[in-house]
Amino acid sequence: MQTIWAKQALVADQWANAVTVEIAEDGRIHQVKADTAPTGLQVGALLPSPANLHSHAFQRAMAGLSERQGPSGRDTFWTWRALMFRFLDALTPDDVEAIAAFVQMEMLEAGYASVGEFHYLHHQPDGTSYADIAEMSARIAAATETSGIGLTMLPVLYMQGGCDASALTQGQIRFGNDIDQFEKLYARSAQILGTLPSDTQLGVAPHSLRAVSRESLAAVLELAPSQPVHMHLAEQIAEVDEVVHAYGQRPVDWLLSHHDVTERWCLIHCTQMTGHETVSLARTGAVAGLCPITESSLGDGIFDGRNYLDQNGRFGIGSDSNIRISLSEELRTLEYSQRLRDYGRAILAAETKSTGRNLYSNAVAGGAQALGRASGGIIADNWADLVALDLESVDLEGRTGDAILDSFIFAGDDTLISDVWSAGRHMVHDGKHIRRNAIEHMYRKTMRGLRERI
Repeated sequence: MQTIWAKQALVADQWANAVTVEIAEDGRIHQVKADTAPTGLQVGALLPSPANLHSHAFQRAMAGLSERQGPSGRDTFWTWRALMFRFLDALTPDDVEAIAAFVQMEMLEAGYASVGEFHYLHHQPDGTSYADIAEMSARIAAATETSGIGLTMLPVLYMQGGCDASALTQGQIRFGNDIDQFEKLYARSAQILGTLPSDTQLGVAPHSLRAVSRESLAAVLELAPSQPVHMHLAEQIAEVDEVVHAYGQRPVDWLLSHHDVTERWCLIHCTQMTGHETVSLARTGAVAGLCPITESSLGDGIFDGRNYLDQNGRFGIGSDSNIRISLSEELRTLEYSQRLRDYGRAILAAETKSTGRNLYSNAVAGGAQALGRASGGIIADNWADLVALDLESVDLEGRTGDAILDSFIFAGDDTLISDVWSAGRHMVHDGKHIRRNAIEHMYRKTMRGLRERI
């Protein structure tokens, strides 16, 4: 039994003082008590740790390499995508494991206890399967054993180059499966995940309306009738236009009118929605998977956060391209994008919660829902997904209640984090991952090898 004592803690979405949290051997919270004497490991502010609900781990190795103009003198999402395709052709299974372990370590140090890996790099560079069809999934799983992060694996079905059912290009063939191959990949992934800790989850990810057919989307949903479903949706204007031309409706409208979108769904980005689509999506109870740093980096657009929350919409946060791993910056970027568009301040605050508190609480609840993870609050029987902030730091001096989260998100950064637990695994001490040196060593070695091959 681990015991943590916090000066302040956000317990069941309410602030409490002098809180003792006991963690059972199985990684779940055993008991929570307020107004207690100091005992065990003593921390400043204890918070439920949010999930990082959307990651493409391998893209971390590309960070900082795509900041040049495209061939036409103007860079876009589509020129970045072409560069990404060329880059991934050089990646080996060993590379993917080392990169994934490193970015998962960074996620833990940034305050995330778990990750949804939207995993589409399945095959060899020529598109043929490895001897084990789920070799790359196994490498993601191995990385999580090293990093200690909680994992919801989301194997991706990717079948075609566009809504016109065009063939996959050279850059995409490592992603491709028909539905029969995907069923084998999914089953093998389930076997692999069975060797990981019991907080591990398996979902399914039809990549997008562009990359799967109507029939294959229906087949994937039958394959995983109760698991999390994640899907890219309405990210770019050109994508919306292509779907309208092929389907006769905008992406969100088409999906909601043809499928039973419920709480198990997580729709990624949704930066190109009409007001009607925003309201309709919010009312389904599904989670909007927002990735503000990546969406800013790629010029995707701005999610309509205020109108969505006014309809009780649910959202979570993801790091997507992993160009920068920062929980505080993701939340700050989300709010500031709303301010720039709407010419106001505290746009995503609520009547009884400050901006930082409302952002954080929504991200915690939405992330847990999206990953099918029994977390989302410091409550008995939840997984002990916890993050501690250092109240002795300059930016948190004298802060209490919601002001702690406001200062963390808008005045400070992730260096205010002292400790992180994932399902009770105490992976970050004094701001550093317990295996940082070994993980960083392997990542540096991998990057040197990649530079020689690219």
